[in-house]
Amino acid sequence: MPLTIKEAAEALRTGETTSVAITEAVLARVERLNDELGAYVTVTKDQALEQAARADVDLAAGKDTGPLQGIPLAVKDIIAMRGAGTTANSRILDGGWCPDHEAPVAARLRAAGSVFVGKTTTSEFALGLPDPDKGFLVPHNPWNVAHTPAGSSSGTGIAVAAGLALGGLGTDTGGSVRGPAAANGHTGLKVTFGRVPKSGVVPLGYSLDSIGPMARSAYDCALMLEVMAGFDPSDPNAADVPVPVYSTQLDGDVDAVKIALPMPYFFDHEMLDPEVRDAVLAAVGRLGEMGAAVAETSLPYAAEAKEANHIILVAEAFAYHRNNLVSRWTDYGAFTRPSLARGAFFSSADVMQANRLRTAFSAEVAALLREHDVIVTPAAVTPAERADTMDVSKRLSQPSYTGHWNLTGLPAVAIPVGLSADGLPMSMQIIGRPFAEATVLKVADALQRVTDWHLLVPPIAQPAAV
Repeated sequence: MPLTIKEAAEALRTGETTSVAITEAVLARVERLNDELGAYVTVTKDQALEQAARADVDLAAGKDTGPLQGIPLAVKDIIAMRGAGTTANSRILDGGWCPDHEAPVAARLRAAGSVFVGKTTTSEFALGLPDPDKGFLVPHNPWNVAHTPAGSSSGTGIAVAAGLALGGLGTDTGGSVRGPAAANGHTGLKVTFGRVPKSGVVPLGYSLDSIGPMARSAYDCALMLEVMAGFDPSDPNAADVPVPVYSTQLDGDVDAVKIALPMPYFFDHEMLDPEVRDAVLAAVGRLGEMGAAVAETSLPYAAEAKEANHIILVAEAFAYHRNNLVSRWTDYGAFTRPSLARGAFFSSADVMQANRLRTAFSAEVAALLREHDVIVTPAAVTPAERADTMDVSKRLSQPSYTGHWNLTGLPAVAIPVGLSADGLPMSMQIIGRPFAEATVLKVADALQRVTDWHLLVPPIAQPAAV
């Protein structure tokens, strides 16, 4: 089975394989691994095979709808998709949210000929840790099932890494595309706020949410974004700006690219794993050898920006869930309800101050990006944690390197940069100017042309075991 969307698209057009063959191989892996990995909450087998057969017929007839035609994709279970209920992995919804509706982003992928394998597990409402008492599968990291796959787009991250899909959709409010990409060892893109319409998606943070592509490579993410992006009147935050053909701008050339490394907080924090720091710096050094100009710098308010993102996120989430928290408290998972309720403890003054900090931090970032094309940081503080050591207090106290870019609304891509001594993926993050997804993907793709970290397959999903 091809590893990447690009490879699969080429194989479909040369007749080397068919969409039905690829889809059947994916479904066989799902059948074998899903109970252990917990990637899918719903598998839409019949729909997937029907879509695959249609893609094969269309391609044979010369009807080519683009490189996503016939490609098996996964859809995070807070995104409405025809043929499967949307639960947000919560007993609050139980499949009853917009059952006959399809989000614009899913409709665009369907129109492009994509094959929907199913709906993937997520942290409840994209926020809480898994609660096994609620009856949903608990997601596990395919590199080591004792470790977390990170959240909240856990299932899509697992599916991409383990070959249970060739790509998929995640949502990102504080790092929920990039966190699973980092933990599971593939590529995940958080887009500019408004770049992809987010109507038809269960909200978490109204002013922070985005939908992003998750796939093995930056090139694959570019192919997906070409279909996903663009204005839709159903989303008041959707940006009415042109959509580039991103994949044509990935040429491997970083000779004129200026990279900023903000060292304080992002590279010198005492809780940053030295292995992760060294792997990211080594990857940046490789880009420097390829011609990029690398400069160490600083970014004021970085620590405060992490807290501002959290305050705004939980305040906006509490606003959405307030009535259900009052009337259906125990229907929420044990970890989700206190996380949502935390929003009640922040006053309007707290939220106002957080938004003032957002403005100040955004100005500092904009100034840095006037002098540099991209900013590079680690994507996560450590490789994937053991699931039995995770707790909310720990997550609140340690630094985060992802929420800053939700706060500012900027595009950011996470890509793998190696394996730790324990055999777990490590990841770096590339951040760019508003609507400069092409630039961050270009830098990521350039590195992936000279490395193979994004092509590594977890032992549990090695072809010999199929």
